[in-house]
Formats: sequence, structure tokens, C-alpha cells
Amino acid sequence: MRSLILGAASALMVAGQALAGPVTLKANPVDSDGRVTLGDLFDGAGAASGVVVGSRAGPSVVFEAGQLQSLARQSGLDWANPSGLRRVVVRNAAVAPNASPPALAAPASADAAPAVLANRPQPVRASLADRVISRNDMVEVAYEVGGVRLTITGRAEGNATVGQRLAVRNLQSGRIIDAVATSPGRALAGPSTRDSQQFAAR
Repeated sequence: MRSLILGAASALMVAGQALAGPVTLKANPVDSDGRVTLGDLFDGAGAASGVVVGSRAGPSVVFEAGQLQSLARQSGLDWANPSGLRRVVVRNAAVAPNASPPALAAPASADAAPAVLANRPQPVRASLADRVISRNDMVEVAYEVGGVRLTITGRAEGNATVGQRLAVRNLQSGRIIDAVATSPGRALAGPSTRDSQQFAAR
């Protein structure tokens, strides 16, 4: 009898996970209280919407895509990550722009930054509405030259909008990287952005 009960319980757990429909990552994930839940991240989270998966101490927090898939799966949700994202940025709802930021877009190419710089005036300070990187955010910096692409993750030394220059500190070497913000949590460095770039190796 005990084995029958255990078998039935296992079958119910499997059936519950099978009935959980797929969820879709929100285009502009935000939270309002510093506690990031599955409902803040995904459309269709249902009963798992209130499950807390992380906390935000500053203006934004960055999650690894694989980590989010695992956390969603533990709550019976299925996120397929069809865009192949590596990281997901969740921002403070009080300062996040109404328009969807390019967090889900493909990484910017090396020759995209000069066009942005040429067509957009460079503000002295990034406004809260347009800001894609805030001071102390973790930023993935890509360096492209001669067909070779390298990436590191560092800490932003200031605020930036798309196309604005900012300093990013390599946490391993302590060096400052001169980069151009391309999207939330991402920046570009190298000869394609402007002369005299500095890039610290991993």
C-alpha cells in the first residue's frame, strides 16, 4: 500500500510539471520593492508569480539566463529562452523607461557604435528615463578587432545611455576600460568605438 501511495504522489508531481505551460520573458522586467519574483520576470507565471528568485539592492540586478531557467523549472515553469540570452537585467520600476529597452536584442556589432555616436548628442549626465547602465551595475564589455571578439564583466564607474561613453572597471585587474554603452548591461570597446581605447585582458 505504501508503494502505491508513493507511486501516486510521484505521478501527481510529474503530471503537475507537465501541465505547467511555457512562460515568456517580459520585454522590460522590473520590480517595485527590491524583491524580484517569477511574476516580475515572466508572463504566464500563474501561481508561481510570487516566488522570490533574487533581490535588487541598486537600480538594477543582472541574472544569468541559465540560472533563471533552473529557478523557473523548480517552480514548474518552462522558459525555453528562444532568443538565446546570456543575461537578463531587472530594473527598478520607479526609474525604468516605459519603452522596452534592447535587453532582448542581439549583441551590437563592432561598427554600430560609431554610427550611434555620430547621430546622437552626448549628454553630460544620463537621464533616468534613457539610462541603460547605472553606476555600480555589472556590465559585459565586448572588444572586437580584426575579427576577434573578447568579453569581460566589470563594474560601471558611472551612468550611461545608449551610445554614451563610460568607464568600466575590470574587477580582476583593477584597470579601467573606456567603453560605449550599447544596451542594458552591455558595452563595446576597441578601435571601432574611437581612437585610444583601453581594454584590460581577462
